[in-house]
Amino acid sequence: MTWTRAALARTVDHTLLKPEATDAQVAALAAEAAELGAFSICVSPSRLPVQVADGLAVCTVVGFPSGAHASAVKAAETTDAVGKGATEIDMVVDLGSVLAGDWGAVEADVAAVKAACGDVLLKVILETAALSDEQVAEACRRSASGGAQFVKTSTGFHPTGGASVEAVRIMRETVGDRLGVKASGGIRDTATALAMLDAGASRLGLSGTRAVLDGLPA
Repeated sequence: MTWTRAALARTVDHTLLKPEATDAQVAALAAEAAELGAFSICVSPSRLPVQVADGLAVCTVVGFPSGAHASAVKAAETTDAVGKGATEIDMVVDLGSVLAGDWGAVEADVAAVKAACGDVLLKVILETAALSDEQVAEACRRSASGGAQFVKTSTGFHPTGGASVEAVRIMRETVGDRLGVKASGGIRDTATALAMLDAGASRLGLSGTRAVLDGLPA
């Protein structure tokens, strides 16, 4: 596929998740996202509600960034976020359960958050850089069974790193056309963004959106 600037922009969750981000910075993010034609903004739950232009989705994170929160806490976070206008939820998987192979707990964690989402779209962040290929694939399957509509590579905060083309490819091969795949974490230039899309990503989490888009023609 030949990507244009506008088409690439519509795959982007324009992201600001620094813990020190202020309401003013989030408002500026929302304005920039509208200017750039992004799909959504992604912000911390404490920054909700956010006023956005028509057609711009509002994404927030749950159990972020460790995922090591009780499912009931993640569900309560989700309920609060949805009540404050979030239209998409990015939850962090229980990474300890994934690494221990406790797949029932992983699926139950996702299902608890999905129940709190209602009609709001749910993405599950897997921290793929911390997992084996087999663990990535099984985490995708369990996320799907728990009701998620997307799987996502990374928080961008884990020391093992962010998105990789190989992880995205495994995720897409595992979920097929049933779920979306979001690549996030360390995508800072146009070539990397396009490589993620070519590998099967349907959404990108970017903090430096303008720099990525500037590498493409209108």
